[in-house]
Amino acid sequence: MAFEQAATSAKHFDLPEMRKLLAADIQMSQPELVKLLENSRFSGIRIFDPSGKSLMEAWGREATNLRSSVQAHQHDFPKPGKQHYNWLANEGEDFVQVLIPLLDSRRMTEMYFEGVYRLDVGTQYARKHQARNATLTSFVAVILILILLYPVLLGLTRCSESLSQSLLDSNLELLQSLGSAIAKRDADTDTHNYRVTLYSVRLAETMNLNRDSIESLIVGAFLHDVGKIGVPDQILLKPGRLTADEFEIMKRHVVFGGEIIQDSTWLKRARDVVLFHHEKFDGSGYPHGIYGKDIPLSARLFAVVDVFDALMSKRPYKESLLIDDALKILQDGAGGHFDPEVVGIFITVAATLYGEIGQSDRGYLQKTLKVIIKKYF
Repeated sequence: MAFEQAATSAKHFDLPEMRKLLAADIQMSQPELVKLLENSRFSGIRIFDPSGKSLMEAWGREATNLRSSVQAHQHDFPKPGKQHYNWLANEGEDFVQVLIPLLDSRRMTEMYFEGVYRLDVGTQYARKHQARNATLTSFVAVILILILLYPVLLGLTRCSESLSQSLLDSNLELLQSLGSAIAKRDADTDTHNYRVTLYSVRLAETMNLNRDSIESLIVGAFLHDVGKIGVPDQILLKPGRLTADEFEIMKRHVVFGGEIIQDSTWLKRARDVVLFHHEKFDGSGYPHGIYGKDIPLSARLFAVVDVFDALMSKRPYKESLLIDDALKILQDGAGGHFDPEVVGIFITVAATLYGEIGQSDRGYLQKTLKVIIKKYF
């Protein structure tokens, strides 16, 4: 009977009135969720997206041990119309962990609500002295509270998603601003940044790198030479070859780049490319002289496309090469300058990538990078 009552209460989500609540957009903040938690019999609330990824959570002041117990309990996420229940005991009190899907107007799961409900003294006594099913009547109260909380939770989730998107947009604007800053000092760097970023992504996709790695690679590739902001113009813009002393100063751009990104949590993901893209597979690179697989994969990958684009580009001090000549240089450098495995894979796609990216104007490169960013971020 208690299970039936809980199921009947859950069906309130199918009523037209509840569907209207799904459209509500109540802008509330995390502290208000905590305040609402303190005024209920919930000791903890967790919200998950449809894939099961945690979006937000709030816990009572004395729920530290309870929180650990809840997080340790692994469970599947129920389908629409189903619920998950679990009994918990913590410091002499009994709790019910309840997980239900909250549905949108199409009856699709929009989010999951998980509440840890503290049983009152009477119900706890009944549970200890009667059959366990007797205590399941408390689920009716849980579901009713969920109905009251639902518009708040929906508003919190939408607000969280909106803030996350705004933060991402701000970070991407910062990325492009830093790229533009160095481009204003070195015109060659501007389109080079776009090309090597696109080359890097295409090669990473060919090598089946995971999404997180490609996200970091995009940021690192676009900012790989951001440290050149700290290099004097007479060296950065010199049309001929650098002297040994000048080259030592130029090499400092790697360190400068690391310092520029180190205080930004989001930009810090560019670290592997910024700090290690001038390392060489045989250990003769700079600034650390590391070698082989000790060099991060993203930096080994980027080193290949960076040199390829430089070889294929016309500069004040050199002409561009034919693609066969550029690939021959990469092959000759495999095992020395470059990771031979990465070179081998790049050679199989180089002609196609050069046709798509290497011969395109700035407008096309910008548009293509926006598509890539939308895909991965």
